[in-house]
Amino acid sequence: MRKKVVAALMAVTMVAALLTGCGASETQQAAAPATEEAAPAAEEATPEAEEAAPVVEEEPAAEEPAAELNGTLALGGSTSMEKLCEAMSESFMEANPGVTVTVEYTGSGAGLEALAAGSIDIGNASRKLKDAEKENGSVENIVAIDGIAVIAEKSNTVTDISAEDLAKVYKGEVSNWKDLGGDDQPIVVIGREAGSGTRDAFEELMEVKDACVYAQELDSTGAVLAKVASTPGAIGYVSLDVVDDTVIGLKIDGVEPTEEQILAGNYVLQRPFVMATTGELSEQNEIVKAWFDYIGSETGKEIIKKVGLIIPQ
Repeated sequence: MRKKVVAALMAVTMVAALLTGCGASETQQAAAPATEEAAPAAEEATPEAEEAAPVVEEEPAAEEPAAELNGTLALGGSTSMEKLCEAMSESFMEANPGVTVTVEYTGSGAGLEALAAGSIDIGNASRKLKDAEKENGSVENIVAIDGIAVIAEKSNTVTDISAEDLAKVYKGEVSNWKDLGGDDQPIVVIGREAGSGTRDAFEELMEVKDACVYAQELDSTGAVLAKVASTPGAIGYVSLDVVDDTVIGLKIDGVEPTEEQILAGNYVLQRPFVMATTGELSEQNEIVKAWFDYIGSETGKEIIKKVGLIIPQ
């Protein structure tokens, strides 16, 4: 009896397995064509999907903002460099509101002495540095080129003077304008004080160092300009960029003091505007480095040209 029951159960199980296998096979056969038909459609859609998919570009990494400068910058020296320093410092402080720039106009020699003493960051000199100043550790950084103009009182009829005659005027060997083709009028020789960069440059270029006979020695560019303008028969020398219509500028050997003539080397009275530092620029603090970077920038160059100076080549 038990054997019959077991046999019956086994038979039922086998039938169920056969039915299940057949159902699964038919289902797979039925599903297969649908899958094969769908595959090409998916393949055809892929290029269109790729064309339609937006291209996502990676954004460049944001640059680190420049650290804001904070502190002070002290300059001192040449009075001839006042226009340049005032314009440059004003623009620099607008670009760097955390920095205060101060400038004292004490003359080139005094400025370089203050630099050597460590009381200022930059010493302004309207001439080349002397060997002794370089030996003290001062480094010559030329930021602009200036012409030195020889000026006379407006009523003067002499408009051109030779370099040889100009040297004689300052040495006292020629003392009347009639000897130079002008009116019978005494020449009043005006110059700068000892230690002035303008005086040093003028006397060296004219080869009259320590040989000049001055009627008056004044302590600033503006003072020389005003004195010559108000004194009949006066002659003086000033930075080219301050010359205005209150005086007349004299040609030297027929050459006018213009940028073209200076760059061509035709005009004898030209000198560098120097911003000296103690040590090389690479050794300076961040504010001093930023100052010189600013001078060399397009903005700085525009300021140099605007105040009538020449950008060094």
